[in-house]
Amino acid sequence: MTAIELRGVTKEFGDVTAVRDLDLTVEDGEVYGFLGPNGAGKSTTIDMLLHLVRPTAGTVRVLGADVATDGVAIRRRTGVLPDGFSVYDRLSGRKHVEFAVESKEADDDPDALLDRVGLADAADRDAGEYSKGMRQRLALAMALVGDPDLLILDEPSSGLDPAGAKEMREIVRAEAERGATVFFSSHILEQVDAVCDRVGILRDGELVAEDSVEGLREAVGGEETLEVAAAGADDDAVAAVRALPGVSGVTRDGDKLVVNCASDAKTDVIAALEDAGVAVADFHTREASLEDLFLAYTEGDAASSDSEEADSGPTGVDPTDPGPTADDEPAEEEVDR
Repeated sequence: MTAIELRGVTKEFGDVTAVRDLDLTVEDGEVYGFLGPNGAGKSTTIDMLLHLVRPTAGTVRVLGADVATDGVAIRRRTGVLPDGFSVYDRLSGRKHVEFAVESKEADDDPDALLDRVGLADAADRDAGEYSKGMRQRLALAMALVGDPDLLILDEPSSGLDPAGAKEMREIVRAEAERGATVFFSSHILEQVDAVCDRVGILRDGELVAEDSVEGLREAVGGEETLEVAAAGADDDAVAAVRALPGVSGVTRDGDKLVVNCASDAKTDVIAALEDAGVAVADFHTREASLEDLFLAYTEGDAASSDSEEADSGPTGVDPTDPGPTADDEPAEEEVDR
């Protein structure tokens, strides 16, 4: 079964098109990373998956059902960790999870879930006293209630320290091994690279790339980064390397040259340095990271990743809310979230 299927989905807010003619498929049991700069339309897409906003055009199906007519059933099989999750300040962590268990009519042990996310020692504290990272852990515990078939995680590592981020990855892997589908939106590219089977990159509301990280690397054209220990390289030697066919850039990093070049140009780079009288002490090749690939697909985007434009996901969504019915009108936003 296909877990998520969007066909020809467009979402307009007035004269702003947040998502444009989006086709997206996530297979059952897949861990899918959803990337894009701020304002690219990621959170608008997630809101449409949750039927918080309706598409202007196109169809959205989740777990084999149409979100417009089967929203309640879908939400009961879906766990959601929204970005910017809001807690009830005067309720304990345990009470939050108990409420989620009751809402989903599940039989989970709240203490076991809190222990799984590292909150066993804080279970009886008021959630209003929790740090941001603890609130993220609490939201994850609530999302895991009922062993959902689909997990939608929007910036799940936000507020977590490195140990917490590692635990988050381990939980994502465990859920995937259980058979759950995970739709994972994050700006921390290392997290996505570590856990995702495939990655989709959104730019200006359009899906501009979709593949495994290795597939994206090959599609970019195979350019590699050659790091050369060449302490004696002067400006003339650098200019000689920069002039070589297949070399797109040369920068200095201390006593090291960093050369962006085609794979078949690497030997020419070393030869050019040696011809210029430079003693090459060492060199190695670094493959393009997910960050390199992300920039290759999104650089020049009108929505700068440094922008404060809100694209923060379904902020304040209650993970236990079964969602609107077919007769409910989802609230429409005025800007791309």
